[in-house]
Amino acid sequence: MNRAKLEVGELSSSLIHKEKPRDGVVHGFSGEEQDGIKTTSATTMVVLSTSVAVCGSYVFGTAIGYSSPAQTGITDDLGLSVAEYSFFGSILTIGAMIGAVMSGRLADYIGRKRTMGFSEIFCIIGWLLILFSKAALWLDFGRMLVGYGMGLLSYVVPVYIAEVTPKDIRGGFTSVHQLMICCGVSITYLIGAFATWRTLALIGTIPCLMQLLGLFFIPESPRWQAKIGKWKECEASLQCLRGNNADISNEASEIKDYTEQLQRLSESSVFDLFQKDYAWSLIVGVGLMVLQQFGGVNGIAFYASSIFISAGFSGSVGMIAMVVVQVPMTTLGVLLLDKSGRRPLLCLQLEHAWVASLLDCHFSCRTFNNGRKSLLFYHLLVYWYTRARFR
Repeated sequence: MNRAKLEVGELSSSLIHKEKPRDGVVHGFSGEEQDGIKTTSATTMVVLSTSVAVCGSYVFGTAIGYSSPAQTGITDDLGLSVAEYSFFGSILTIGAMIGAVMSGRLADYIGRKRTMGFSEIFCIIGWLLILFSKAALWLDFGRMLVGYGMGLLSYVVPVYIAEVTPKDIRGGFTSVHQLMICCGVSITYLIGAFATWRTLALIGTIPCLMQLLGLFFIPESPRWQAKIGKWKECEASLQCLRGNNADISNEASEIKDYTEQLQRLSESSVFDLFQKDYAWSLIVGVGLMVLQQFGGVNGIAFYASSIFISAGFSGSVGMIAMVVVQVPMTTLGVLLLDKSGRRPLLCLQLEHAWVASLLDCHFSCRTFNNGRKSLLFYHLLVYWYTRARFR
């Protein structure tokens, strides 16, 4: 079958609710009946599974937020230069890139739960190397191992959450991944304002251990089990997630039909993306990710303390101010995601980010006239691109 000519409806049909029976109730999901339609609710196991999974998101956030409050302590204790500490901060992303490249294959091969456990082992080893390091070499190696685990978690956590939650509440639950990343960064900033860098590294192992222990009490993804042909285990996991008294027949049938359709398709390669049919979606999706990274958010997160100090503020006060803004805004996004939709929220975020970037450009480049013009052009280019793609 030619994938380029495959109709979208052929794959998505299995993801749509079955036709409503004559009794007016859609079966197969746990929840309450309102106006003849079955509405989905989260069971205790779904909440527990999501909570365990987002411990990995919190680990992600602590890794990002660590280098900012730890900068002064590490450079003083180990005598690192600015260049050496910059390498320590940036090597996290190198490890994350390696982990991200491997994450998809690994999660498909050994499963979602095992991949999360595997990544946490690397994170724990990395934090311990940072904790006991007395030279830059072991410090950098530990940071890279944490980055590798972070790269694995960046893929498998949202995938697991999306696969275990009912579709009606999937958007809100998957967005908790981003909320916990933000909380991880913010709480690390707060603790780092008062704790030493070694204590902060030790604290970083706590969410890793919490997820490792929690994985023993949650089911594997039923969609992954169906993908590898474990139908009985798939139904058992689905029943555990939806409740003992829930009727899972329709949802199990949808998963089975969808899995069988995927297996009938020929194997694809990355070059299949570079076709005319996918050009628009590819440009929009990749363009948003690339431009988001070029916005410099990671650089600010890694070195927030020194940035505020160079601007004439206290590093601790600056990081606390970031926490005050980050957590409420991310929480608001989680609450509004399923109600207002993805596109309106994204467009609103782009408007505010563009205005903030222009203000940053103005104040940071007051003494660099040539730099001001180039940065202004860049922000105008970003704004034009994002508005043109989402009109």
